[in-house]
Amino acid sequence: MERRSFIRQTGIAGVLAAGAAPAVVHAQANVRWRMASSFPKSLDTIYGGGEVFAKKVGEMTGGKFQISVHAGGELMPPLGVLDGVQAGTVECGHTVPYYYFGKDPTFAIGASIPFGLNSRQMSSWMMEGNGLKLMREFYSNYNFINFPCGNTGAQMGGWFRKELKTLADMKGLKFRIGGFAGKIIERLGGVPQNLPGGEVYQALEKGTIDAAEWVGPYDDLKLGFYKVAPFYVYPGWWEGGPQVDMFINKKAWDGLSPEYKAIVEAASTYTHMDMQAKYDGRNPAALKQLVANKTKLVAFPKAVMDAAFKESMEVYAELSASNPAWKKIYADYSTFRKDQNLWFRFCEARFDSFMQSAKL
Repeated sequence: MERRSFIRQTGIAGVLAAGAAPAVVHAQANVRWRMASSFPKSLDTIYGGGEVFAKKVGEMTGGKFQISVHAGGELMPPLGVLDGVQAGTVECGHTVPYYYFGKDPTFAIGASIPFGLNSRQMSSWMMEGNGLKLMREFYSNYNFINFPCGNTGAQMGGWFRKELKTLADMKGLKFRIGGFAGKIIERLGGVPQNLPGGEVYQALEKGTIDAAEWVGPYDDLKLGFYKVAPFYVYPGWWEGGPQVDMFINKKAWDGLSPEYKAIVEAASTYTHMDMQAKYDGRNPAALKQLVANKTKLVAFPKAVMDAAFKESMEVYAELSASNPAWKKIYADYSTFRKDQNLWFRFCEARFDSFMQSAKL
């Protein structure tokens, strides 16, 4: 039977029943969202993650689901993204959960806590363990749902105007450090400063702060920190595998079709992998360039690491005794961390140690 004749005789209901027009069945509405980022446009890795996510959503929907990406400060302050998503001022935000530890320290577990999981372990806890379930249960109190949407890998410990030699050098140190880790710096005698990335260079240059951490060589080179602070300390023991999240307003999420929800999940997973790959791929050359510019690489003194570890464990015990949300999530997190480190110790760490000492 000729197709047009068939349609005339059976009507549209017949066409749908026969499966002849799947495009009609699966037609999706046009959707326009705004995304607020906590990061400056100059950082094509971490800010760029939001753009990667938006591009993938657009591609997978044939351009019907468009998300405009706005750098920190365009629609709201960089550290105001959570409030914007919670209130529905924007539909989604690309940010790091530990920025909001002031609302509740439990936020930090969703990103990174001192002496926590590395990036692979964090992804495993989220996607194979109970991490995503537990954090979403907590985030429901703030009217949003989250998706893992990036990870930088283990970070550097930051830029210091003067060399850090002993634990005593931490006393009175004005240190720009993101989120929850400031609690530990404070207990070591330092003075934590929670500044957005776009404000760090000027503060370091003027001496308003004595030290600052951001991410790692690729981003730090772009931001020019080596020009105003010669000592580059490692590792960032507070950020073994910090996760970046996509926060989505609950009403906006509930308004999506099942197909669009699946696309958002797929796009966030792609972005999660893409960001880690970019940092791992670009950091080596950037580190070489920093060293060529007379940057001095300095390891954190063991006394500082030991003291920081001790203070961290004490803070976690105190929070478990006083904060039910923290206690519930950290209990699962810490058990997962223990098992992961047992496994990594016998295989991953030994392999890495050998390869890093081999003459390649």
